[in-house]
Amino acid sequence: MSIQRFQTAKRMSQVVVHNGTVYLAGQVAQDKQGASAGDQTKNILDRIDALLAEAGTDKTKLLSATIWLNTMDDFDAMNAVWDAWVPEGCAPARACVESPRLARPVFTVEIGVIAAVD
Repeated sequence: MSIQRFQTAKRMSQVVVHNGTVYLAGQVAQDKQGASAGDQTKNILDRIDALLAEAGTDKTKLLSATIWLNTMDDFDAMNAVWDAWVPEGCAPARACVESPRLARPVFTVEIGVIAAVD
């Protein structure tokens, strides 16, 4: 059994790979703090693309996604970016929940994903 960890700090790893599965930590828009939900979502999905590539996979292999929104008022803005990002026929199982304790107004969206590795 091997476990690979990427971008590991004392508290957490950004990516863990085990048994053909990639687990990403929840990502926030570090480069777009205070931006709109759509801009934050775009920034997060770019970061997810990079992390998946580092782990040897990509968004066509998504299995599951969890999305936390500070307010469900941002649901449509987040989905507009999400829908354009997910490849046709590759939509993961997904949950989206309101989490008013996100560090609003700095972060309004957080996304975590699980993907397969070939």
